[in-house]
Amino acid sequence: MRKTVIVTGAGRGLGFAIVQKLLHDGFYVVAVSRTETDEIKDLTQANDNLEFLKFDLEKTRDIFQLCKDIVQSTKLDNKPTIFSLINNAAIGTDGILGTMHETDIERMIAINITAPILLTKYLTRMMMLSGHKGRIVNIGSIIGSTGYSGLSVYGATKSAMEGFSRSLSREIGKIGMTVNVVAPGYMETEMTTGLEGDKLDSIRRRSAMKLFARPSDVAETVAFLLGKGGDRITGTVLTVDAGSTA
Repeated sequence: MRKTVIVTGAGRGLGFAIVQKLLHDGFYVVAVSRTETDEIKDLTQANDNLEFLKFDLEKTRDIFQLCKDIVQSTKLDNKPTIFSLINNAAIGTDGILGTMHETDIERMIAINITAPILLTKYLTRMMMLSGHKGRIVNIGSIIGSTGYSGLSVYGATKSAMEGFSRSLSREIGKIGMTVNVVAPGYMETEMTTGLEGDKLDSIRRRSAMKLFARPSDVAETVAFLLGKGGDRITGTVLTVDAGSTA
């Protein structure tokens, strides 16, 4: 039976690493991103188990139609095949709250909180109809629990997703569905390219392993939650940070 996984923010970085890992594990993947990068285009052309949908999650009013389109395009024998949703897409505008523009705050809340909640609302219905015991994985951040100067709004959005996940796990756990958060630490991605020199070294030194987590490490953790090992893990946060919060 086909198991379809939707991954948001799939064009690059962590989202792309998750897509690669899930394809390797035999899932059918729907990659959602506002930009069709060369990487995701090449992977889509090379893999029949991957389809790409261009969508800007800031347009929250259109999410219901997006979900309908996903369900329709992934049906087999007129039956939904949705198994999992990986809410990875997020933005992290850096800036002191007192000088941050309201539109930046609203955009972060729309993409980081409202969009994943709406996607989960509509797609969990289809998971029930597909016959799978569905899995929701929300990508959080250690900033949601540790805080970081200049990332107060971003931290608030990631904390919100933890609270959402814990409560939702109790709502849908009775039907065998799981909801978890994977919280990465600093990773070697575009989000850390702006950190240079002493700042980057300071973050690395705080890690118990003196390393950054890699996108592939986080992707492996997501895949674990979708596999047999994740059958009875729900309502929790798995941290992947090379020991930064140890």
